[in-house]
Amino acid sequence: MKSKFLTAGLIAAMMIPAAAQAQNREIRNDRKELREEQRDLRNAQRYGDRGDVRDARRDVRDARQDLRESQRDWRRDTRYQNYRAPFKYQSFRVGSTLRSNYYAPSYRPAWDSRWGVPRAGRNLTYVRHYNDLLLVNERNGRVVKVYRNHFNWRR
Repeated sequence: MKSKFLTAGLIAAMMIPAAAQAQNREIRNDRKELREEQRDLRNAQRYGDRGDVRDARRDVRDARQDLRESQRDWRRDTRYQNYRAPFKYQSFRVGSTLRSNYYAPSYRPAWDSRWGVPRAGRNLTYVRHYNDLLLVNERNGRVVKVYRNHFNWRR
């Protein structure tokens, strides 16, 4: 019984990253499709008639809508919802020093290019504190940069 439960848990844990990768692939494909539709629109504006331009604009609009929906689905992923730390919210400022439990590995989200923030440098790490994203020096716990309400827009 124990081994069945453990096996089911391992399979579920392996499936979550696969779902995230599928969402990333879908967004990447939607971006590619949007670029192709925009190129087709430019070609229609140069060489086509009004009907071609109208159809191409409609295709670009549909591709943009598909991309927005894919991004919205990614933002609604449960990994980015209802995040609450086991301690009270505190507003941190640059130069504040964090206790080590505030930047424990469980509060360090993996960097993602869609966040719109640069990669953390050497001895720096990103830490999520409720909806804030903090750039913290791992050695001494000092806050280097604060992105307030960074995860609030993901809902």
